[in-house]
Amino acid sequence: MSADSSANLPATLKSLPADMELVLKVIPMPADCNANGDIFGGWVMAQCDLAGSVIPARYAKGRMATVAVNEFIFKQPVRLGDILSFYSKLVRIGRTSVTVTVEVFAERFRAQGEYIKVTEATFTYVAIDDDGRPRPIEKD
Repeated sequence: MSADSSANLPATLKSLPADMELVLKVIPMPADCNANGDIFGGWVMAQCDLAGSVIPARYAKGRMATVAVNEFIFKQPVRLGDILSFYSKLVRIGRTSVTVTVEVFAERFRAQGEYIKVTEATFTYVAIDDDGRPRPIEKD
């Protein structure tokens, strides 16, 4: 491989974010693959929504709903056999809502101990009452 072609390869990391919390770790299965052998983007999005809800649940202390996917960026493909680590961080707490960022790192099957950021997203969740209406988040 020439020096020029290595510039197009994704940067691998030896460590994961220290300023974020590991909220989910999962291995995609064959049923989650598209015809190219890559994992469906929709499957990754669903996992990000689950991971993103962990921190807001601590503040909502009850029912909540995803109200916005403020940003979603696929940086690299996710492949069968990847071990995915989902890290999240609080961005903002509002009167009824919580916004978080989620970053997803893949540990490739043949490159254990090296990580590649494959996805990053920002989600907003709102606390809701039994009728599905927004309710205030109690500040401790």
